[in-house]
Amino acid sequence: MKIWNRQLGDRVSNIIYQYLLAFRWRNFRLFFGGQLLSMSGTFMTQQLTIPWLVYELTQSAWLLGVAGFVQFLPTLLVIPFSGVLSDRWSRRDLLILVQILGISVSLSLTILTFTNWITFPILLVLSVLNGLLKGLDMPVRHTIVTETVDDRAHWSNAIALNSVMLSSSLVLGPAMGGILIATLGVKYCFLYDTLSYIPAIFTLLAMRLKVRPMQTQKSLSDTLQKLREGFEYVSKFQPIRAILLILALQGLVGMSHVALMPVFAAKILNGDATTMAYLSTSAPIGSLFACLYLSIRRGIAGLERLIVVAQVLIGISLISFSLSRQVGLSIIILVFTGCFSILLITSSNMIIQTLIADDKRGRVMSFYALAMVGMIPFGNLLAGTLAHNFGATNALIVCASLNILGALWFSAQLPAVSRWIEQGKRDRDAIALS
Repeated sequence: MKIWNRQLGDRVSNIIYQYLLAFRWRNFRLFFGGQLLSMSGTFMTQQLTIPWLVYELTQSAWLLGVAGFVQFLPTLLVIPFSGVLSDRWSRRDLLILVQILGISVSLSLTILTFTNWITFPILLVLSVLNGLLKGLDMPVRHTIVTETVDDRAHWSNAIALNSVMLSSSLVLGPAMGGILIATLGVKYCFLYDTLSYIPAIFTLLAMRLKVRPMQTQKSLSDTLQKLREGFEYVSKFQPIRAILLILALQGLVGMSHVALMPVFAAKILNGDATTMAYLSTSAPIGSLFACLYLSIRRGIAGLERLIVVAQVLIGISLISFSLSRQVGLSIIILVFTGCFSILLITSSNMIIQTLIADDKRGRVMSFYALAMVGMIPFGNLLAGTLAHNFGATNALIVCASLNILGALWFSAQLPAVSRWIEQGKRDRDAIALS
């Protein structure tokens, strides 16, 4: 019995060790903890509070889509330049700057809601500022993860655990937001978001990262040249181009349910802010399971096939969600939707970050973020327009069908992506033997 217990304990310890390889590094622990709190406040605001407040102020599905478009459009414009900055300057310092600017915007929302001065136009203006900060933040946040882990063999685990952190924030943020809205009001959501920036700033200041060679540009033309080089690299290299295009499609139609969530919560499912919170936290719970699976997965071989499967299942899940008229069933469906979505997004991230050259990492990841998030404003506008003209259910069915068609296209690109992954494996093996 003692031997069996010891063996069981060893197995459990080994599983935990495989899950938490990146936590061996102090910088990663600091980054993970600080950003978990900060991102929970961010997602509470972006995924729940602002959409619910917009719908409460306007009662319009079309304006809800417009608000989402306005919020994410600046992200689309800023992301490419953020990648250049990420290759040029300290990523930690850039993140600290974003956190300081973010707390200023959040504090403004807090003051306006506590004084009852908030209006729809003011909310749009502050959403634009949030979008600008998000565009600066995303490429830097993705690329700095590999700097917090000194052993390259732990990179895939760090990337997956970073997705765990984001998914956990997506669960915690809207869940707490639903409780706060139901009990105290939306103003306390903005207050929580403001306070959540403080630990993130202090943990970033406490990190001690290795000094890396900085690229220098002497003029705007040099910056534009670097941006052009990054665009040419991702547009001419078929495997990266295929992955980025499937991510762009996901941003355009695969996230349409998020834009229409207040409509489904209030009108189709006859719920309130608490229902919205339940729905908003369901997908991140599924995302968490997917991240845990990816965090113990060895290597990136086979992830390209997982992308195809996940894309098809996202489409099927969205159609099922659009047809559901029961809150419990909708929650279960969204758990699976979140799981399949993070399998697609994080698998793409792991493939690209593992195989691209370090000197192009910031720029390539800026196009990764651009493909994933930059299409969301157009997706929000598309979903809102379709819902306004044909109803939310039909709008979601159309978007889901386009998602499935995209998976069929990507399946034809698999041979090129698989060859790239295999070549990268051979290159790493050759370096290890030399």
